[in-house]
Amino acid sequence: MTPTPAAEPYTTVIGLEVHVQLQTKTKLFCGCSTKFGAPPNTQVCPTCLGLPGSLPVMNRTAFELAMRSALALNCQIAPFTKWDRKNYFYPDLPKGYQISQFDLPFSSHGHLEIVDPKGAFSRLVRITRVHLEEDAGKSMHDEAAGVADTRIDLNRTGTPLCEIVSEPDLRSPQEARAWLNELKLLLVYLGVSDCNMQEGSLRVDANVNLHIPRPDGSLAKTPIVEIKNVNSFRSVERAIAYEAVRQFEEWQATGAEFGSAPKQTRGWDDPAGVTRAQRHKEESSDYRYFPEPDLVPVTVSEEQVAAARAAMGDPPSVLRQALAERWTITAYDAEVLVNQGRDLVAWYEELATLAGDGKVASNWMQQDVLRTLNERGGTIGEFPMKPAAVADIIARVAKGDFDTSRGREIFAVVLADGRSVADVVAEMGIAAVGDDELEALCKELLAANPKIVADVQAGKEQAAAGLIGQAKKKNANVNPAKVREKCLEIIRRG
Repeated sequence: MTPTPAAEPYTTVIGLEVHVQLQTKTKLFCGCSTKFGAPPNTQVCPTCLGLPGSLPVMNRTAFELAMRSALALNCQIAPFTKWDRKNYFYPDLPKGYQISQFDLPFSSHGHLEIVDPKGAFSRLVRITRVHLEEDAGKSMHDEAAGVADTRIDLNRTGTPLCEIVSEPDLRSPQEARAWLNELKLLLVYLGVSDCNMQEGSLRVDANVNLHIPRPDGSLAKTPIVEIKNVNSFRSVERAIAYEAVRQFEEWQATGAEFGSAPKQTRGWDDPAGVTRAQRHKEESSDYRYFPEPDLVPVTVSEEQVAAARAAMGDPPSVLRQALAERWTITAYDAEVLVNQGRDLVAWYEELATLAGDGKVASNWMQQDVLRTLNERGGTIGEFPMKPAAVADIIARVAKGDFDTSRGREIFAVVLADGRSVADVVAEMGIAAVGDDELEALCKELLAANPKIVADVQAGKEQAAAGLIGQAKKKNANVNPAKVREKCLEIIRRG
């Protein structure tokens, strides 16, 4: 591993807790819908509200999706696991407890590696555990006109969550953001979650403290702070950076006294760019865990693990390496393509196969296809051109029928009206310039530009570029590269 070089007089120690909403149609222990955007308190029932006499029943699909996630994160799957009640009292937790997993999570001891494609850092981050639990509801605060008003929406109560807890192995805000991006991409590739942070499908808490070398060689450690209410990966990066500086400045001001302070939970105020104290951080004893009496333990067979592993497909890390090797593209290019999703990778591979050149296909994907998708929106499945049409343009450019800039003009027309490349080429009057016609044109240009000829003969071959614009004016179909090459050839022949 190559750690991130630190200019600060301390080491930032970061562990992340990620809650991911699983992509199920119903909740974890009842049949209520998990669809986002329904009117408040319309997707609830006696079970998810915890009313007397109701009993939970485990959602098998949620467990299978969670197990798929754990396997992709290289976790060990426990053959026996149980459910526990985690007791705490929030306005949006109607039962007064959350069904979660405590001492026997269904998976543990995993890892997920990040490698910066530009070589800035790499880091193998250990994963303590991946477990299942139900979500709480949502408190909505309205302080308009100076009147505090809180309303509760319990639609989210009981939604299946997969909690992923990392070891404190990350060492910079940039690494934390990169790791979260890799985790999100992996989960989307697995099909276990849409990871839409705007809808609450992925939420992050960051645990941060500092290791500060003392002059005597010992190490001072600041108390761990858990940062809550972080709603984007950019905010995670900003919050960790702010908190590291805040802790160091407080340590400098208070010294040993700060080191003995209790753990703390702080909220991230994104507009202000600061963390704010909320409460002392709870320990596991504060939650008074005990086994959930209304749910039987879950056993997992080797056959079930094998089936979940077979349903995973190649993770992004494997796809990046495979693309780079198969199509001879850079790690950065493979990163860009894979980060767009599995469907786009399949589209690119079809294009590269038809074009017979992975690098050129990658350039067209990034400079034209992806640019168009970003401008128009939508998915690669909705893209109006097929790989065969783009491959046709690439082949004609490679053959010398026209240059890349003219190819992009054709691309734009085909994209706009859906006609074939051949029809657009014919309508635009584009025709390949034959060798005899090209030589005659170049001789005419050289005769009219003796100074350029003299400059080239003096060793300034770049002077030939001045002939290209003139050539295009005389014949719009000429290939600039071929004009330059032919002109230099004629000059060398004398």
